[in-house]
Amino acid sequence: MKKSKLIAIVAATAALALTVSGCSSSGDSASDKRYVVSVKLIGVGWFDNMEKGILEWSGENEIDASMTGATDASPEKQSKMVEDLIAQKVTGIGIVPNDVASIDGVIQKAKDAGIFVVTHEAGGTKNADANIEAFENAAYGAVIMDNLATCMGSAGKYVAFVGTLTNGSHNEWVAGAKAQLDAKYPNIKRVENPIESKEDADVAYNKTKELLKKYPDLKGFQGSSANDVVGIGRAVEELGLNDKVCVMGTSIPSMTTKLLDTGAIDKIFFWDSALAGKAMLNMLEILGKGEKITAGMDLGVPGYEAITVSATNPKSFNGAAWVIVDKDNASQYNI
Repeated sequence: MKKSKLIAIVAATAALALTVSGCSSSGDSASDKRYVVSVKLIGVGWFDNMEKGILEWSGENEIDASMTGATDASPEKQSKMVEDLIAQKVTGIGIVPNDVASIDGVIQKAKDAGIFVVTHEAGGTKNADANIEAFENAAYGAVIMDNLATCMGSAGKYVAFVGTLTNGSHNEWVAGAKAQLDAKYPNIKRVENPIESKEDADVAYNKTKELLKKYPDLKGFQGSSANDVVGIGRAVEELGLNDKVCVMGTSIPSMTTKLLDTGAIDKIFFWDSALAGKAMLNMLEILGKGEKITAGMDLGVPGYEAITVSATNPKSFNGAAWVIVDKDNASQYNI
């Protein structure tokens, strides 16, 4: 009797140990993972919205995922922060780079350390495992140009802004717009090379005033950073040029509603940065499972259900997720 009881106790204890072990193993595999997305800078609406998506993804998947960034768009600071993440041995890193060329070297360090890296707004990346764009950048630039040309009456001078001169996507949007200009709008001329705003609305504001003084007949502005059209619009409104100057570019409703209402900004173009954050994290998960990112893949995020591969970089993929907003439909988007 005592022997049979002892056997039963041992068997029950072993079963419990296996059960606990199984649960612990499963939990640890998820809890041991840590993903961090390094963005251009923090404290602006665009990346505040991306952080919402990252935290939602973390809760939905019960995996540690967070966002980090400097308070200014410094490539050097971003590189240092990514190097810190490498030292922390995170599972995977998402990067929205300020400077694709300089961050590529740090990305290689991450890969050498066995860390997967997925970028966004970095179509020219060489070392990342994969890059995801909301759309094909040249096509996006062409759409902005078509809308700007219509506003300008297909004639006149315009100027283009980029967040930084080394920002890959911003320069591709501006180049796409210029290519569309050259192909379709012979009576529109871009003056100056792309103007650098440093991702700062105040810089864009001051440079817009300088440009309007230098070119009083300017009819159009194209912005690339989410802050560009905010600063440009402020200057245009202050100078009373709402009905004479067309202002368009990438931003989000929460940053531009007032200026859209007054006509200081005519249209904004964007993708949902929260969904882009989730797409990056899903790609990191796919890579972590030993799978490859391929054309036609569904990333499980709206706008990214059938991604296409870039014609110029086999590591870069595109969704189909742009949105065009003016004062009439801005209220539909809580971003």
